[in-house]
Amino acid sequence: MGGAAKPSEISGKASFDEIRYAQCWEDADVLLQGLDVQPGDYCLSIASAGDNSLSLLARGADKVVALDLNATQLHCVALRREAYRKLQHGELLELIGSRHSKRRMKLYEHCRTELPKDAIEFWDANLDLVKEGIGSAGKFERYFKTFRERVVPWVHSRPRVAELFKQSSHDSRKSFYHDHWNTWRWRLLFKVFFSRFFMGRLGRDSRFFDYVKGSVAERIFSRTEHAFTELSPTANPYLHWIFHGYHNETLPFALREENFEPIRSNLDKLELRQMSVEEMLEESSTKFDCFNLSDIFEYMSEASYYALLAKLITRAQPGARLAYWNMLAPRSRPKSMAALLQPREELAERLHREDKAFFYSRFVLEKVTV
Repeated sequence: MGGAAKPSEISGKASFDEIRYAQCWEDADVLLQGLDVQPGDYCLSIASAGDNSLSLLARGADKVVALDLNATQLHCVALRREAYRKLQHGELLELIGSRHSKRRMKLYEHCRTELPKDAIEFWDANLDLVKEGIGSAGKFERYFKTFRERVVPWVHSRPRVAELFKQSSHDSRKSFYHDHWNTWRWRLLFKVFFSRFFMGRLGRDSRFFDYVKGSVAERIFSRTEHAFTELSPTANPYLHWIFHGYHNETLPFALREENFEPIRSNLDKLELRQMSVEEMLEESSTKFDCFNLSDIFEYMSEASYYALLAKLITRAQPGARLAYWNMLAPRSRPKSMAALLQPREELAERLHREDKAFFYSRFVLEKVTV
């Protein structure tokens, strides 16, 4: 297709030899509503740890191409795929770490034999990650573990944290937050821990903030208040993991029991590729109906973002839907593409208000009009 693809700008931002995300920290409930996946759709999806790519299967997508530059992320997806294939629902939750377990090694052995050779080599060399639950294996999850174990105890007692997850009505959540939770110590330590400096060293890579302007911590703090008051912490699987280190019964979409069989029955429609989006678009002539683009534009200059957006349109079916998140760097369709992409702002804004993975500043939905 006209020569080698230009490498993604993201590939030069950081090393890709470790698990960065052992879970998808993007709300699949929001994603699926935004993309409106239909039976027969072809979907291009950023792999990450696999949860949201697998969620697309539950809606009957005919093909989900999950790609990532990072081979270790694809090892996460491959192990999840075999877990859905070989385990029962409760066993899957144990292997992930959503529930406590003393038999994760046995569950891994049951899944291991059908893994690709490179995935077997990776997980065999990292059995300590399996024992802890594979949902804990990423740099981002270790960042939250540090927050849970080193920061929160300096701010609130265990009974107070437990009380956070008992508030039911909107009024009770707001009163609890303002009267008991939002102390000067909470504000101070939160803004230190979620600063550009600490996030860059412990959670993400510092180069991922190249195009971010303003205070990182202030923006995340505002969204956290929204998650504690406007939404229900009790029903939020991401908050449960951050504060407890497991989900228990409060699960993200891909791990809910009602979605287990729909995902399992469609595993043969999942295709894993280690490459950038740019390389995929160069190599393949496939036209896609849905694009789950995570927050990849966050790490690109505006020029690189516009160039990739134009390429995506050339590989889109008429009426194709694009979904992606802005965390800190603003990215959305430029006016120059107004004839090609239609923003779906009202739906995107409503879904963003409902987004349980609360750290993102914006959810973007666009529809191809050519």
